[in-house]
Amino acid sequence: QVQLVDSGGGLVQPGGSLRLSCAASGLVLDYLPIGWFRQAPGKEREGVSCISNNDRSTYYADSVKGRFTISRDAAKNTVYLQMNSLKPEDTAVYYCATMDSGSFHYTPGVCDVVGDEYDYWGQGTQVTVSS
Repeated sequence: QVQLVDSGGGLVQPGGSLRLSCAASGLVLDYLPIGWFRQAPGKEREGVSCISNNDRSTYYADSVKGRFTISRDAAKNTVYLQMNSLKPEDTAVYYCATMDSGSFHYTPGVCDVVGDEYDYWGQGTQVTVSS
């Protein structure tokens, strides 16, 4: 059974940092693209970042470029999203997601943040940036 568990969210002041984790069971994340998405109240889901299988490529939304970093620890079967210089507009529930290796959308060495292409999702972790 495939399971993704998001963690690491919390309340932080503007300018602060958080590191989100996405731990997987039932599949090997190193072989798969991983996406981070977020959804704020009343807003549509937004693709934040992704990393391709074997870390060949990464993507960051313009709104987080230079502040967020996605990384993978293959030994722990976990992907991280380091978030620095946080702003109130970063407040949202953050989700990690991955896809089945047999997915039509799976392309080695490539990732994107089209949410509908992802098959498995974490439960979400709340990030609140406020003074």
